Formats: sequence, C-alpha cells, structure tokens
Amino acid sequence: MFETICDAIPVDRALPARVARLEALRRVLDGTLYDNLPYQFHEERNGAGEYIPLRLRRPSVRYGLCRVVVEDSVALLFSAGHFPAIESPDENTSRILSGLLTEARLNEVMIDAALRGSVGSVAVLFRVLSGRIFFSVLESLYLTPVWSATAPDELARVTERYKVNGADLLAQGYEDVDPTGLYWFQRIWDAQTETWFLPWPIDMAMAAPVKDESRSVEHGLGFVPLVWIKNLPGGEGVDGACTFRSAIETNIEIDYQLSQAGRGLKYSSDPTLLIKEPATSDNEIIKGAGNALVVSEKGDAKLLEIGGTAAEAVISYVRTLREFALESVHGNRASAEKLAAPQSGRALELMNQGLIWLADNLRISYGEGGILALAGMVVKASNIFQLSMRGEAVPALDRNQTLGLRWPRWYPLSADDRLKEAQAVATLANAGQISRGAAVKATAAMNDIKDIEAELNAIEQDAP
Repeated sequence: MFETICDAIPVDRALPARVARLEALRRVLDGTLYDNLPYQFHEERNGAGEYIPLRLRRPSVRYGLCRVVVEDSVALLFSAGHFPAIESPDENTSRILSGLLTEARLNEVMIDAALRGSVGSVAVLFRVLSGRIFFSVLESLYLTPVWSATAPDELARVTERYKVNGADLLAQGYEDVDPTGLYWFQRIWDAQTETWFLPWPIDMAMAAPVKDESRSVEHGLGFVPLVWIKNLPGGEGVDGACTFRSAIETNIEIDYQLSQAGRGLKYSSDPTLLIKEPATSDNEIIKGAGNALVVSEKGDAKLLEIGGTAAEAVISYVRTLREFALESVHGNRASAEKLAAPQSGRALELMNQGLIWLADNLRISYGEGGILALAGMVVKASNIFQLSMRGEAVPALDRNQTLGLRWPRWYPLSADDRLKEAQAVATLANAGQISRGAAVKATAAMNDIKDIEAELNAIEQDAP
C-alpha cells in the first residue's frame, strides 16, 4: 500500500533517486502522505458513477504513530534532562566547550536534527560569525556529500541543489528573475569556501553555473563546515536506516481501518432505508420518526444498519496492529497499569526497554557522530578565529585533548533510589575503592552537578 500511495507523489527525474525516497518518508513523518490522493474518503463514486477504490481515497482518520515513536525517542535522547555533557581530561576545555555549545543552543539544534534525520540522514551546518558560533540544521534531501579519498570519514565537498520559484528568489533579493519561472539553486561547501551560484532557468539544465560573487564567502576553516549524520546503521548509500520504516504499512492499515470504522458509525446514525416492493406511494420518501411509511400488505420496509460488534472488532484489530507496529520499531508498548513494581527510575526503564534500546542506538549516531564532531569543529575554529562567549574572549583550545560525552540516566531516580546509590558510593569512597572525584562524578547527574572541579573545590572549602 505504501508503494501504491508513493506512486501518486510527483517525482522529479532531474534529481537523484534518493530524493523521492526521502520525500515519501518525510511525508509520513509530517502527516502529508495522503495529500496527493485524488478523492476524499467519503467519496465512493466518481462523476461517471464508477466505484472509487480505497487506495485512491484519503483516510478521514490519521493516526501519527510513526511521528509519536520519533518524538518519544528524540525526547529520551535530547530533552532538557537527557542532553549529554562534554568531558575532557582538561577541565578548562570542558567548561569552555560546554559554555560555547550552550550559548549556541546546541540542545535545540540537535532535537531538530534528530527529528528531521529520522527519515535516514541530516546535516548540521557550523558557522563562525563575529566571533560567535552558530549551528543550523539542513535536511539532507537536496544535499550530495562527497567523501575524501584518503580519509573516508571526512567530507571533501557537499553540494546543495534544488528547484525554486522565481517569486521566492525575488523575495531573497535576486534581480533579473521571472517571478513565474522555475530556477535551479546551487551552493557548494568545501574545506575553504562556501560558494553560491546565480540561479539559472531549469530549461537550461546543461548551462554551466555562474558563481555568485556577492554571496560566496571564504570561511578558511580547513575543513567542510558540515556534519553528516546517518540516522541508524543500515540504510542505502549516504543515508542511514529510517527510524519508522518498518511501521509504515501497519500505520497505513490503521488509518484506513479507523476511517472505515468511522464510516460505519456514521451509517449507523443515518442508516439506509430499504423498501420491499410493492410500495403504495410514488412520492419522495423522507425518513424520520414524524414520517410514517405506508406500504401494501405484501410490502416491507427495513433500515440497513451496521451492528456495534463490527466496530468493536475494528478497534480490537487496530489495537493489535498498533502493538505490532510499536514492536517493529522499538516504540513504547508498556502500560503502567500492568507494571507491578513501584514507579522508580529502574521500573520506568523496564517498562520502556524497547524505546531505550532505540534511543541507545541513536546516541551513537547523534552523540558521537554529531555532538562530538561539532565540538571538534569548535576546538579547531578556536585556533583560527578569536571566539567569544557571553561577550568575553575565549582562549584557543587544545586540539590534542580527547573529547567524550557523559550521558545522564534515562529516568530520574526516586528518593529511595538516590539514597541507596549515595550509600553505595559513600561506602566505596570510604573504603578507598574510588577517589572523591570519582564519587562526585558518579553522583553528578542525579544532583545536577555540571562542573565537577568546581564542586570538589566547594567541598574542600566546606570541610571543617
């Protein structure tokens, strides 16, 4: 069914084949998958009186199961209480990096990147403007990456190319553009420059692009200022695996089943009247309690209605489909009513184990492959430009320092959980099994401690 619906989505043959695949997946995520189907769900006959198959109708009920799974996994990955902290052997490097990334609102950027990248891939653009760092998310739909031949994990060039209306170009300040025309837009990032090209008409596809001197810039970073993130292991080519691909067909079945159930309930509210001949009147028949139907002795009149058991069967079927779909994409299938253990942090982890497995895989892609890569770019840029944080100059950071991430717990601990963990850490520290710094680090997340060195200094000052 998904392939049938995709056939109704226009495909631009001038763009790479992956664009059509990512566009269909993006429509599933945005809830616009059915927008190109020609008929509403209640339209059973066309103008010629021919029956309209269900595959050509837009469902009247749309259950965004795929979107729910993505938002749940991203919330568990990058919400305010789940964003990782930057770690480095040099505490000063950790502190400065954390401050720079916080000022650049990297948490918000990574949430946006993980949502858009759930279709397979996403790119994050890094820029330095007037000493401040900025990040922005670019959908990978119209991006084509080229990797270095000597370092396959480093980008050599990224090209952005798509079609745009002339009216939009005029609004962006371009001149000599036909507002009713369609143009190619292109820009290229490499290790030294961000090159823009003047838009050209699509009927001149073979024309050589002309560089836009006024908009092109030389960033001089020595690396491509883009991080390409593959969503999950697998996928095709430059794209990773989609988070919700295995649940799409089931989601479509749920939409159509619920739409059919809705139609059945509407039929039950206004059933079709069936009159068995011979009838005694040729006048127009009006249904209603105030209009009695008079038929002959051999005639009969009945209301055709759908029983409630059919609707209940559909609801039961949909619940089963939902369970299967969530299981296939590691979504949250647990019910709090069925959980016998107390609602502690550990109990919540057990209840949402499948979702945690999904978020754990995403930590690799968007954590090590995203946040650490962007942090490394900031370190390199600090040795080229004078960076500032909250209006104050930042010293150049050591490029040889190893960076890591410290992830918080999946769920906050209950008071009982915190007491038991604190007692365990205190016992280890008093027995000399771990240092005081390691003890503070072990309890940093549950006590909202961001700067471990500052906390240790405060402990020394408070000591009698």
